Amino acid sequence: MTEKRFASTVPDDVTARMKREFDEAHDFDPRDPLFGLDKHDLAGPVLKRRTVLRLLAASGALTAWHLMPGAGARRAVAAKRGGHLRAAWAGAAEIVTLDPARMNQVLQFQITSNVLSGLTHINNKLVAEGDLAKDWSVSDDGKEWTFNLREGVTFHNGDPFTADDVIFTYNRSKDPRKSIHSRVVSNIAEVVKINDHTVKIILKAPQASFLVKTLERSSGRAMTIVSRGALASMGESQYGLTPVGTGPFRATFHQLGQGVVLERFDKYYDPERPLLDKVTIIPITDPEPLAAAIEAGDVELIGGNSPSSELIDRFEANPDLVVNSAPAPGFQAVWINPWREPFRVTDFNKPLDELLQEKGFKVRMAIAKALDRDRFIKQALFGRGVPAYGSINPAMGFFFDETLGERSAQRYEPDVARKLLAEAGYPDGKGFPKLKLLHSPSLRRESQVVADILKRNLGIEVELETKDQPVVLQDFLKMDFDIARLGSGGDFDPDDAIVDWMQTESKFNGLKRDKEKMPFGYFSDKEADALIDQQRLETDLAKRKELVQKANKITSDKVACGFLFHPMSILVHRKSVDYPAVSRIPGLVDLDRTSLV
Repeated sequence: MTEKRFASTVPDDVTARMKREFDEAHDFDPRDPLFGLDKHDLAGPVLKRRTVLRLLAASGALTAWHLMPGAGARRAVAAKRGGHLRAAWAGAAEIVTLDPARMNQVLQFQITSNVLSGLTHINNKLVAEGDLAKDWSVSDDGKEWTFNLREGVTFHNGDPFTADDVIFTYNRSKDPRKSIHSRVVSNIAEVVKINDHTVKIILKAPQASFLVKTLERSSGRAMTIVSRGALASMGESQYGLTPVGTGPFRATFHQLGQGVVLERFDKYYDPERPLLDKVTIIPITDPEPLAAAIEAGDVELIGGNSPSSELIDRFEANPDLVVNSAPAPGFQAVWINPWREPFRVTDFNKPLDELLQEKGFKVRMAIAKALDRDRFIKQALFGRGVPAYGSINPAMGFFFDETLGERSAQRYEPDVARKLLAEAGYPDGKGFPKLKLLHSPSLRRESQVVADILKRNLGIEVELETKDQPVVLQDFLKMDFDIARLGSGGDFDPDDAIVDWMQTESKFNGLKRDKEKMPFGYFSDKEADALIDQQRLETDLAKRKELVQKANKITSDKVACGFLFHPMSILVHRKSVDYPAVSRIPGLVDLDRTSLV
């Protein structure tokens, strides 16, 4: 790295230190980037700077910004306390549940991240740091993690937080009847109470994603700490509306269709947070009412899904608004129901050449290869997105395969797509049944562009089927659709993408289907299942990357879905809102350091 990469205003001594740190971070064997880092380097409450820089370098994500003094640090100036923030939550008619055991949408865990805590929480570098865990240590074999818990922490109802709450949360989460995230904790053999403020978590095998995927309060959700006392007194239904946690805000009101009210928790373990007195969250589904609300000042911030792409240029031109964009950790797709004609596929466990002899798979592949991702991103997203060919997103850095678009069987080839469709008996789309494309109101524009592309490239007719987001998700889980437009967010680790979506037993893979009629959901491949299981427990970074990318290519080649794009995380707020860089975690809306100017 040369000094030209730094701004000319950086002092010479700082430039020299930055260059030295850059060189040291890259001084490793590519075959074993973790060589030289021991259990002490991986201990908490925050990974050491040397460790973070090494991991960033190994992933190819280390930049001069990471080396600048104070990068990502808290603001030096004391922020203003008090005030009432009104926030619109885009893309939802109602917030169905805030119970982490039941949450399956980004716009839900964005809220609970302000109400409930975990042992860890990711920072704006997507690195896990201590939350309810004050610090931790790891055994030499990587299987035993000992966590020292914060003392003096209380739940919103006044109950003290202890090791018993960690064990209770684990026992609740591992029960598939109570939690849709039970597979996330399947590698935990036992959670042992050492004393009231120390727990030992024993793993069956070392797990690369343990701190981020399993214990992180937002993306993981399986070990987001819940209140034993509140669940017993309130019942699970009410707990889902107004959960009791130890986080910076209390949920004081939640009515379906009307929104959520959060209020400052004065006994939060960090006395400097939160800064706001109150946050009112209002679900808004359609783009125009959303735009009108923030432009008029009726709301000051937009959370939930990113605003519709057609609004972003308009927002950027408004001097009263701030638009902050970052690569989002997720993927979006067109899902194709293998249990319906004309793309019926009852067994994916065959070589690709054999699958391509089947009429249903020919149609499935034709649709995937007809998806003009560049045109879609230009027309539907106004250029804000990255073409997707798998579920592993660019924000994951090290694990992202930049060559997959060239190698995937899904690569855009409209002539080949038309040939496959003709071989399946539908030349130029003649005789092809009209399809219904299931989508939520906020994705209507995107879905229309998908329909136009399929009409242009294959000659098939697609009718839009618009339903509220909760209904879309229920129909998707029941496999009650022809094709569907939805995807994933908050995918900070490969487990979030391939474990949650691409295995036979993934929580989104037809969870509520009729299993007698449909032995699997939208996709099932034994080789992919095995590779994904292997990568979960592989701690060698290079080997894990190889397993992840191999599984990712199988799901791409065999069309687990028609992968469409990786989105941008776009946060919009009025200039009257001070939303600090330290809180800008793509996919989340953490409000504990946010203030009103």
